[in-house]
Amino acid sequence: MRLPILLAVALALPAAPLCARTAPEMIPAGDPVRCINSRNIRQTRVVDSQTIDFVMTNSIIYRNSLPHNCPGLTFNNGIAYAPTSSNLCSVDTITVLQSAGGLQRGATCGLGPFQPVKPAEKAKEKAK
Repeated sequence: MRLPILLAVALALPAAPLCARTAPEMIPAGDPVRCINSRNIRQTRVVDSQTIDFVMTNSIIYRNSLPHNCPGLTFNNGIAYAPTSSNLCSVDTITVLQSAGGLQRGATCGLGPFQPVKPAEKAKEKAK
C-alpha cells in the first residue's frame, strides 16, 4: 500500500529515539498553546504511546500529551501529519507510520495542546 503524499511529514527519526525509561524528566516552561508553526519543527520524539515532543528550530520543546492512548505509537515508529495550514494545532491528527515490511499506515490519533517544557535538570541548574 503506497502512502499518499502529505503536505508535511515528520518522521520520528531513530537518530534520537526516546522512550519513557530514558526520556529526561520535563517540567512546564510556560503556558500551553493551541498551535505551533509546522515549518519550524526540527525533530519529533515519541516519548510513549500518548506523548510526543516537538523540538523546534529555536530549541524550544513542545510536549503534546494526546487525549487518548495512540495504538502503535512507540519510539520505533514514525509519525506523519498533514496540517491544514502552516500550523500544527490541537485539532489536527497524527498518523503512526510502521516500518514492518515497508512503510504502513497505522492508527490516526488526535493531538492535545502543546505545552512548552524544559528538562528538569536545566531548571535546577538555573536555580543554583
